[in-house]
Amino acid sequence: MKIPQKFFARQHEIAADFLRELDKHLEDVVSGRTNVMFEVRDFAELIHVHPTHLSNTIKSATGHSPCYFFEERLMEISKSMLQNVSTPIAEIARTLTYDPSNFTKFFKHFSGQTPKQYREAYFQSLAQKPEIVTT
Repeated sequence: MKIPQKFFARQHEIAADFLRELDKHLEDVVSGRTNVMFEVRDFAELIHVHPTHLSNTIKSATGHSPCYFFEERLMEISKSMLQNVSTPIAEIARTLTYDPSNFTKFFKHFSGQTPKQYREAYFQSLAQKPEIVTT
């Protein structure tokens, strides 16, 4: 039995809608417009599909679960925020709706180092870059 092409188009439409809503939500979290972190069911409600259907569709269309994209994007945001030395790690954790201890566990799980270690390594790598001299 051949699967109609429009089925695949709808899968990718749902995946794109999810990723768009995820980015909007995380932007709201970082900017302080919300202090509640959405779950898959919240995104499913926003794009008018059942949570199980959303999860299965994302997995089928991309090969990854919705959580993969959520965690990947949170890590990108976390690393970006950690590159600002004037923002305390505890404040970054609270901005991202974590308590500092759980943020450290989350970050270490996905990066292999604590937020403090990441920040130190980042600034150390900047200090070691050779200066470009123009004549």
